Amino acid sequence: LLPRHQQLSERVRKRLYYGWDKDCSLDNLSSPVADIAVELLQKVAPSPIRRLQKKYVSHVSREACISPCSMMLALVYIERLRHRNPEYLQQISSSDLFLISMMVASKYLYDEGEEEEVFNDEWGAAGKVDVQTMNTLEMNFLSAIDWSLYTDPRELFEVLSWLEG
Repeated sequence: LLPRHQQLSERVRKRLYYGWDKDCSLDNLSSPVADIAVELLQKVAPSPIRRLQKKYVSHVSREACISPCSMMLALVYIERLRHRNPEYLQQISSSDLFLISMMVASKYLYDEGEEEEVFNDEWGAAGKVDVQTMNTLEMNFLSAIDWSLYTDPRELFEVLSWLEG
């Protein structure tokens, strides 16, 4: 989907600590990226209820196979929400925001509707919430972001540069 995908993969491996081995999986978040996710999401969604913890990020990342590109896209979405709908961020827990932003980003990037599908019940199981909760979180998230999911690849590279810093 992105131009120069191989260079991007190598950059992510090197700069975001995914290892040097090209056979190494890029399907869950590295420890430094998980730390950044926790810190950022606790700030943007400050509710003390279901406050995001690194253990939860690591668990969901492993169970749902969250890629670094999904994480970067989710961060683009969260930044959009900070500007377009900050009220939404005051109402959602940081754990729920992490879970739903990652699921929506993964759906956008990987759900082609045939072989590679992203299912709400699987994400709910990964996040330890029921499918009805996932459905509600998804509808609220999409409504809050006004269904604005398309992202120019340059925005992803801006997030990557920020993460590298």
